[in-house]
Order: sequence, then structure tokens, then C-alpha cells
Amino acid sequence: MHTLPTPQEAVDGSARRTVLGRWKMLAVLLTCAAPVIASYFTYYVVRPEGRRNFGELVDPQRPLPDQAVVGVDGTPGNLRNLKGQWLLVSAAGGACDDACQKHLYLQRQLRETLGKEKDRVDWVWLVTDDAPIPDALRPALKGATVLRVGELQLSQWLSPAVGQLLQDHLYVVDPIGNWMLRFPAQLDLANAASAKRDLDRLLRASSSWDEAGR
Repeated sequence: MHTLPTPQEAVDGSARRTVLGRWKMLAVLLTCAAPVIASYFTYYVVRPEGRRNFGELVDPQRPLPDQAVVGVDGTPGNLRNLKGQWLLVSAAGGACDDACQKHLYLQRQLRETLGKEKDRVDWVWLVTDDAPIPDALRPALKGATVLRVGELQLSQWLSPAVGQLLQDHLYVVDPIGNWMLRFPAQLDLANAASAKRDLDRLLRASSSWDEAGR
């Protein structure tokens, strides 16, 4: 014949089951988060001797702000709607001088050179004023995300290196929405291969949890 547990034993048993349940839940959460943690640990911490990033890592990372934007067709939106993809970002006025056009060309080419991984990356031009975009430039923007946002508002999120201007750089934003990398100013075809290596590393490090599309 089995004896019934005392009230204290019943309370102790219930407490042990509660603690065990909480540990199991924590283990499940850690298992789900492990790929993201591991990919960032691999990129940021595990750096074999001799490997150097071409771009400058942003620390701390800066999340996409809750900032209103307007599409080139006048459609209102929000910067946070860009979350869910890797972003290669440039910023410049709508008139788009030679340096701006060079950046747009490099953005498109860098994305294309990623091959089958290119669908995980959007190239984004943030237009920082109300100047009209030249008609001659519009065909080259096919496939780009073009949004207008004030330079003052944008500068509260993105920032250039010391002595540079906002439009001098290309910026990388991760799918979670964090600005996390800034390429050097005056990026050109001569050092574009170094920028591509950084992008390749980021995409490889995040391959276990990031997929194309939002």
C-alpha cells in the first residue's frame, strides 16, 4: 500500500516541477536563438589571424528608426519596413552627382556579384532632399529601393566617419534592422572586391537563419 505524500512533500514536488519546466523552456529558447547567436559570434569574435574587415563595424549597432519616408511615386512608408533583408544603403540628394551615380552603380554591381545569394540583399538609395531625380537616371534604378527622407532625420541614425559626409559612404544593415557596417569613403571599382568579401562573410555567417524575402 502506498502512503499519500504530506502537504509539504506535495508543495516541494510542485516547486521542483515548476523549476524543471522553466529550465526546459529556457533550453528551447536558447536552441531557437543559437543559430543567430552563433553566426554573429563567428563574424564578430572568431577572426582567424590575418583576416581583416574592409568595412568598419558599428559598435553599438543602431536599429532602424521609426522614421517616415516617401517613395519616389509619393507613397508614404517607414524606414522600419525595410527590415527582413540585408540592405546595402547609399544616401545623397536627388540631383545625384557623379559620386552618387558611382555609388548606385557599385551597389547594383556588388549585389549582382553575390550570385544566388543576391536575393538576400536589397540595394537602397535614400534621397535626402526634394530635388527631382533625373529622368536619365531612372532606368538604372530598376531593382533599387528609392525613398526620400530628410538628411537631418537620417543623420540621427546613420553617420559618416570623422571628416567625411553622409553621402561619402555605403552602409550595411542586417535583416534584424541594425546598421552594423560602414564601408570606407570613396569606394570604387579598385576596392569593390574587398567590400564584396565582407558581404560574402556576412551572408555565410547568417545562412542558418536568414532567407531571401521579408
